Amino acid sequence: PTGLNIVNASLMLAMMAVPPISSLTEDAIHAVRQEIREASLALGATQWETISRVVVPASLPGICTASILGMSRAIRETMVVLMVAGGAAAIPESIFDPVRPMPASIAAEMAETPFGSDHYHALFAIGIVLFVTTLIFNLMADYIAQKYKQVGTATL
Repeated sequence: PTGLNIVNASLMLAMMAVPPISSLTEDAIHAVRQEIREASLALGATQWETISRVVVPASLPGICTASILGMSRAIRETMVVLMVAGGAAAIPESIFDPVRPMPASIAAEMAETPFGSDHYHALFAIGIVLFVTTLIFNLMADYIAQKYKQVGTATL
């Protein structure tokens, strides 16, 4: 009845992930050298063929990296999911039920948790899981960026 549920939190996180993804994707597309574009057009390709067969494949590692970093950012968002997801510490039965994601649990419960208790250690374990997940996403993005890195002016 309050409107605080998984769907709203997912929509908010998606809206928050779009700006960095689109900004990094735009940077990756603009990083394709002008000589490569001009060479494709000089060989008789149309503007659309140049975009689809030269620019997008050349910028694909940057686009993949942008998507992975955007997902990584969405995973570690705390305050949005704390306010929009409902904060119910229960297993949801539908996507319209309130829920408390892992970052929100840390933010909501750390202040009242006694130092050294099992609950305290469980919250730190949640933090470690989030850290490792974000680290894996960042390592994947770095691997993709390094594997498909362009060298020289005429290579794709």
